[in-house]
Formats: sequence, structure tokens, C-alpha cells
Amino acid sequence: MSALAMNETLTIARLGQRGDGVAETTDGQVFVPFALPGESVRAVRDGERAQVVEILTPSASRIAAICPLFTRCGGCVAQHMGEGLYAEWKRQQVVTTLGRVAAGVAVEPPLDAHGTGRRRVTFHARREEDGMRIGFMAARSHDLVAVEACPVLAPGLARAPSVAQHLANRLGGSNKPLDLQITASEAGLDVDIRGHGPAGNALRRTLTEAAERLDLARLSMHGDTVVERRAPFHVMGKAAVTPGPGGFLQATARGEELLAELVLAALPKAKRVADLFAGCGPFSFRLAERCHVTAFESDKTAVQALQRAASRAQGLKPIAAETRDLFRRPLLEHELAAFDAVVLDPPRAGAEAQVRWLAGSKVPVVAYVSCDVGSFARDAALLLAGGYALERVTPVDQFRYSAHIELVGVFRKAAGRK
Repeated sequence: MSALAMNETLTIARLGQRGDGVAETTDGQVFVPFALPGESVRAVRDGERAQVVEILTPSASRIAAICPLFTRCGGCVAQHMGEGLYAEWKRQQVVTTLGRVAAGVAVEPPLDAHGTGRRRVTFHARREEDGMRIGFMAARSHDLVAVEACPVLAPGLARAPSVAQHLANRLGGSNKPLDLQITASEAGLDVDIRGHGPAGNALRRTLTEAAERLDLARLSMHGDTVVERRAPFHVMGKAAVTPGPGGFLQATARGEELLAELVLAALPKAKRVADLFAGCGPFSFRLAERCHVTAFESDKTAVQALQRAASRAQGLKPIAAETRDLFRRPLLEHELAAFDAVVLDPPRAGAEAQVRWLAGSKVPVVAYVSCDVGSFARDAALLLAGGYALERVTPVDQFRYSAHIELVGVFRKAAGRK
């Protein structure tokens, strides 16, 4: 705390978008992590932020955290919120942001997509005096919090901390900070290490031995496969897909299923669908059970994974896949005319360049899957101006206890609009 830090009593009025309690004071808002609406707290204040010293009047919505590292680890911000408050907080994030461009749009209650837990985790590793240390980042800090277990992870990641520690120890001689991404696949753990740089022959032998000892399905560095002992695959509809090393995957298996269900429900009569920002095909394969699909994705490795899985899958309609950067080369109106529905699942930046062309198209329905409410709102405004109506928005909560919320928005071209 700075020399200006002050100790005072604050009354929490509401929750902020990041989960902090917000107190209104005579000199502005004060953000108080881990405080809840209606609570009176004694806090040490430093400018617009404060730390709770004592909860004087606890909220009826306050519950016990499920993890002993809560408030220290930066991964979770909401383990102290009761179910009703938590769900409404996440819904209001969507309502508030969309209200600026589409006031009155129906925002449904969030769907719980946690399932059995997150199937991917990233551990950070760095050398300290007593050797390599692995863990998660502390909140608003670069300090590491040692983690022996994490209750939000899927059972398949139970041994992920020990795997990360073993691999970090093998790489500790470089003295470089590392990121170890570990994914639970149907064939075992899939690990991609970042930060070390290219692996020479000696290190590759060392890592291959480690993969054998740890019974890893695949081990890679910076997306370069060191050893693949078993293909790490994921079931997507009727397909078994092996993403590229470190490739994108929805955070939970249940989240992927729910997002796909919402997309399919939005396109009940579609015959030809463009799947934009398709990744390795989580929507493409499910859509192809009833319609022709053309998938577009900038990541060549993801497209190759999609094509390999499509060549082996049975009982699907044709899937075409093209490597294409939709930020630089969006589909134009004459290309979009070939489809009676479009699915969008862009990264956090959204899909502004593509949406501008969609807005002027005649595509009857667009199912937009978003991991960022702000970029979705910006793109939604463009579609609305182009004659689309935002039919409904469904928040999807894959990242339980975090401030992150995803959603599916369904847009339909209004009658008579081109």
C-alpha cells in the first residue's frame, strides 16, 4: 500500500464486471475484491481500490470458498458468491454491455457449462533459489502461487501439477520462465511447453524420456511435436479430432456441447452453412450430421486436423475446409450468397471485418458464438444496422468462479431487408 492508504468503513452497493464489490463514496467509486452487495466492510483503501480487513455485516449470499487458495490465486474471483447472486452477476454483465446497442434484447439466464471441469490448464514455471517452482499467477501480480490441486479442473487433470513440476525440473537449466499447457484428452495428457525456445537433439531425448515416464499422449514445444505416443483426440459429434499441439479447444467438454446445441437450435432448416473461425471443427462436425458445411479457419494446423478427422468420420454430409484469414480476407457478399446460414466463433477481438460484409449480405440467419461481450456488442451493432434482428442471447458459463462469460447470439435478417 502507498503512503496514502486509508482505513475506513465501506458499504458495498453492487458487483463490478470483474467481481469486485463497488462502494460509492463522496470522492468516487472504490473497488473492493471479495466483498458482496449489501455488506459493510472495514477496508484499507488506496485510491480507488481497497482490501478487506473485516466484514462487519456479511451478505446472506456469502458462502464458503471451495479452495484454500481462493483470494490468493488469481484464477477465481467468485467462490464466495451464492448461486443466485453469481448467476445474476454474470447475466448482468451481458445485459449491461448489450444495453448500449440493443436495449431490451432477451438475455436468458446463464447456462452452467462447467460439466466435469476444465479440461485444459496452464501452469507457469520459473527458477527460484530452491529450484523450479510451478503454479498460477496471483491476482493482479506476477507472483506465483504454488498449486498442488485445483478443484475446477476435470478429473483427467488430477496429476497435471506433478506433471508440470517434473517437466519444469527437466527444463530448469535454461533459467527461462515457462508456460506449460496441459490438456486432458481421450488418450491421456497432451502437453505443450512455451517460453524455452527450440529444443535441440539432447533436450528432445530428455523430453521423450520424460513423456515415457509420465505416460503422456503427446509432448510438444511451441507447437512442435517432440513425441506423440498416442494421438490425443477429442470426440466432436461423430468425429474423433486430434487438434494441433497447443491448438484451441473449448475450456470444458460440456461447454463445447452446449455451444453446439445452441448453434444447431438456431439453424433448424439450414442446408448449406459457413462455419467461420471454425478451429478444428467442434461445430462443423455436429452441423454436418444434417447439412453441408464449409469451414474457414486461419490456423493451417487446425484445418489439417479438421480434414483428417472428416476423412475418417462416418455418417456425415460433406465438409469442405479452407485455410483463410478472415481478418484480412473476409468472405465477400457474393461468396456469402452460397450459404443459408453462417456460424461465427471468433477470438476475443471479434469479427468486425467479416461482420461488415455479413451485414450487407442476404444470409438469413447468423449464429454468433462470442467469448467477449464487448466485441460482440460492437459487431452486433453492425448487424443490426444492416437489417438483422437480434433474436436472443444465451450466456454460457464455462469458466466457473471467474469473471469470464461467453454467449451465443442469434441474428435473423428482417423481412424485406437486403
